[in-house]
Amino acid sequence: MTNGYRLTASTGIHKGDRDYQQDRVALLNHPRAHGCVLGIIADGMGGRSGGRKASDQVIMTARQLFERYAPDVDDAASTLMQIAREAHVVIRLTAISAEEEPHSTVAVFLINSAGDCHWAHAGDSRVYHYHAGQFVRRTIDHSYVQLLVKRGEITEEQANVHPQSNILMGCLGTESDPPVDIHLIPKLRSGDSLLACSDGIWHYFTDEEIGSVLAKLSAREATEFLIDKARSRSLGSGDNLSLVVVKLEPLGS
Repeated sequence: MTNGYRLTASTGIHKGDRDYQQDRVALLNHPRAHGCVLGIIADGMGGRSGGRKASDQVIMTARQLFERYAPDVDDAASTLMQIAREAHVVIRLTAISAEEEPHSTVAVFLINSAGDCHWAHAGDSRVYHYHAGQFVRRTIDHSYVQLLVKRGEITEEQANVHPQSNILMGCLGTESDPPVDIHLIPKLRSGDSLLACSDGIWHYFTDEEIGSVLAKLSAREATEFLIDKARSRSLGSGDNLSLVVVKLEPLGS
């Protein structure tokens, strides 16, 4: 790459202690623009086939729209919003012909060749941004417990162990339009790391722990470590797990 760094990346997925896998993950290189990358997580809900169908639709929509995306003329934020909205509509249409109620979260980031990065999310799958292992920012969940945190009724730590921590206030495939939050990192730097993951991962780590893992390990090693540690911390009741790790490392490292 031309920005004084090279991009290394890894994906990981595990069904945890569930009977079936409803998470989907993808890391896509742009077919025409070198250094343009999209990472995406979708956590499906709604019965064995319903949830998987929903997360499949999210990934399929992302692939189609990213392939059509022209970095020189198209707006990355609009493209991410379009991915979320079109996937939402397709999931709603499949719900009409299915007995289940398919829903899905989405957490997606798009890195342009110029080094700017946009992300978008709906639900409680997250995107994290770190620099040299230090926490910079993450998405804020569209969940009931996050609402309680915002009101000052509980702390982030209490939210993690709250009995209603799995209740979402918005995601793709619901009757109402999903909340989709967009964020821009104007310029990524060498030493930056991005992580997109489902709640099967982040539920078991503090922001600081994730930063330490991303700083000390390669993208592939970090992916494997986070899955293994989340599996052991879940004590036999773990959700599906999925994640994308991207690291921007100095050239020649």
